[in-house]
This record gives sequence, C-alpha cells and structure tokens, in this order.
Amino acid sequence: MKTALRVFAILCLLIAAGVWVATRTPSSPFDGRPASAEISIEKGAYAARLADCVACHTAEGGAPFAGGLAMAVPMLGAIYSTNITSDKLTGVGDWTLAEFDNAVRRGVGRDGRRLYPAMPYPSYAKMDDAEVEQLYAYFTRHVDPVAAPNRPSEIPAPMNTRWPLAFWNAVFSPDKPYTPDTSKSDAWNRGAYLVQGPGHCGSCHTPRGVAMQEQSLDESSDAYLSGALLDGWYAPSLRGDPGIGLADWSEDDIVAYLRDGRNRHGVVFGSMLEAFNNSTQFMTDADLSAMAVYLKSLGPSSQNRRTIVTYDRADILRPADDAGAWIYATRCATCHGADGKGRAPSIPPLAGVSSMLADSPESAINVTLNGGGRLVKGGLPDLYRMPQMRASLTDAEIAQVLTYARGAWGNTGGAVDPKKVRELRNTTDPASSEVIILQMR
Repeated sequence: MKTALRVFAILCLLIAAGVWVATRTPSSPFDGRPASAEISIEKGAYAARLADCVACHTAEGGAPFAGGLAMAVPMLGAIYSTNITSDKLTGVGDWTLAEFDNAVRRGVGRDGRRLYPAMPYPSYAKMDDAEVEQLYAYFTRHVDPVAAPNRPSEIPAPMNTRWPLAFWNAVFSPDKPYTPDTSKSDAWNRGAYLVQGPGHCGSCHTPRGVAMQEQSLDESSDAYLSGALLDGWYAPSLRGDPGIGLADWSEDDIVAYLRDGRNRHGVVFGSMLEAFNNSTQFMTDADLSAMAVYLKSLGPSSQNRRTIVTYDRADILRPADDAGAWIYATRCATCHGADGKGRAPSIPPLAGVSSMLADSPESAINVTLNGGGRLVKGGLPDLYRMPQMRASLTDAEIAQVLTYARGAWGNTGGAVDPKKVRELRNTTDPASSEVIILQMR
C-alpha cells in the first residue's frame, strides 16, 4: 500500500511539474521594467533590418508588418504570421517590453500560448537585451498601426494544441543570449552574433532533425549551416565546403553577395531574395565584413560529400548530340554562355556553382520552372532576370536540360528525374512580379 501511494505521489508531482512547464510564463530580464524612451528610430529600424522581420510579417499586397503571410507546416496545414504593427487591439501597441521579449526570444505569446518555431525564436534567443529593446521601441512607437486581426491556423485539432511546444522549447531552444568567445576577435564575435542571432541564417541553411529542430545552432557541430532543403529550395552550405559551400569564396565575395546581391560566383535568387531585398543590403559594411569573417572560419562539414570542382572546357565544343544539350544551346547559352561561365556579375555562371553540384536538384528545378525573382538594389530592379520556363518547357525537357547542365563543364550534380520536376511544378508558384521593399522611417 505504501509503495502504491509513493508511486501515486511521484506521478502527481510529475504531472504537476509538466503542467507548470507547459503553462508558465517565462521570466524576462524586462519584468517590471519600463521601456526606455531614449531609443532612436534609426536604431530600431536597423534592428528590424538585421532580423528581417518584414520577410514573414508582411503578406504580398498587405500592409507592412500587418501579418497574414501563410506558412506551411509539414503534413499539418498552414499557419499565418501575426500583426506586429503598433495597433493596440490587433498588433503589439500595448504590449509590455517583457511580453514582447518573451514572444521574440522564448516563443511565448502575450496570452501564454506557445508560438510555432516558424517564428525563429531559437535564433532570436541569442539576441542581446539592447537589440530586443530597440525592436520593441520601433514596432510599438514608429510602425504605423494597422487594424488587422490575426488569422487562426489551419492545423486541425488536436494537432493544433500548442502546450507540447513548451517541452520542445526546453530541449531545442537556447535560454541565454549569445556569449562572446574570448579567444576570438571582435569581428568574429560580431559576425557569429549576427549569423546565429538576428540574421537567423541557420533557419534555412541548417538541416532539421526528426523533431523539425535545427540540428545545431552554432559552430559546435559541423551540421550547422551545412545546407538544407526548405520550401522547394536547397539552401546551400555556408561552410568551407568546396563547390557547394564557400570554400572558393573570399571574404570580399561574401560581402559583395550580401551587399550587392551578386558577385563573381552568382546572383541571389529564390528565398534568398527576401533576405537581400529587405535585410542584408541595408547592413553596414562593418557588420557584413564581420559576418564574412565568421563564415570563412567554418570548415567543411562531414555531412557533405567532398565535391572536387575541376572545370572541363570539353563541353564548350561538345556537339548538341542529346536533347539536354540541344535545349541548353537554344534556350540557355545566350545568357549563361556555351562555356557555362555566365556574364558575371550580371548573369551567374552554371559551371561550378552549388545548384549544379549539390545532390539535391530542387533549386535548379525551382528557378527553371518559376524564375529567379526580382532583385532590387537601392530601389532599382535589376536588368537581368531568370525567366520562368514552366510554360515553355515540359517536365521531361527541364529534366533533360538540367541533367546536361549538372553534368557539363566538370559539374557533378547528377541527373534530374522528370518526376521531381512534376512534383515541384505542382507544389511551387511562379516568382511574384511584386517586390516588397520597405522604406523604414
């Protein structure tokens, strides 16, 4: 009898502890503290640029930061980003600084509900207190209020229950801001902070585990930034992997890519356009240089095959003796060149680039089907844009031309299956002609 009572008491304690973890509001360093009235709009706007808040919180055709952007949750349904304007009823206008902090860095909403980690709070958890306070000042005081009620998710019950996310957070989300490594330079630490924290680069470029968590949140594991598939795009390795990573890029190459949207290796396209158009091009040269210092310090990943890139000029003179080569000669060579070297920096090369070397062909297929999107630098759209081919080429033809390009000039990406092209044709959309570029006050 006593044993049964002990077991029952332990079970009750475990249940009580579980309920406490699942329902508690985390503590914040801002608890009971009023927000500073001295934060400039410039600092707040820059913090919002670093965190690229517009990418998720502004829907196409919608008001800035009013939310409503649909994001798919694998196998479950869609969730919608929230209104973070200064509106007091539907936005964050009357949130306290502590409530705002808990949402940004701990994934807990004002009402105590857990946020889905589509909000990159595991990365934002590394932001320092000053940056969070700058964001709070910007969104509650300087972003125009928009009355836009938040849309409920489309995830059906009981899968839409959010309290289990408290346990996910306890296991997979950091609970402390970034801690500088005293053995590294100031530039390295600033770059690490930007990449790991507000820049949340790992959200796209780090592979996910079985619980949809990023396999690593920093350089302690070589899985970090080793490349990943996301929403029909392959986000390449940002480590020192040859070909598929940054081994052949200099620090100046990285800065140019983030600042100008192009360099001798390539032009931003696909999902990276969102980050460039509203975030990285607005960063200071010092911050971009710091990011480059940090990224160039990361060695190759053991998760990636060793890609040896040796240019082979034989394909320049190769006769169009197969369907893929013929399609390339008639549809692609005018821009990308018979030699596959493009016309840098305006038109990217196809020889020796990640989309032509990676095992995953998704980016190559997606950009061929749907176009590369519109790069806008300094308010001006670029002159050259990868056109959509979904209407002019069949699935088989796209597979043939990409199989040719991924095997030409020394590329080692491998063949493309028409079934994969058909799958992406049915699950992806053409690049929008509308480009949201916010002029922050």
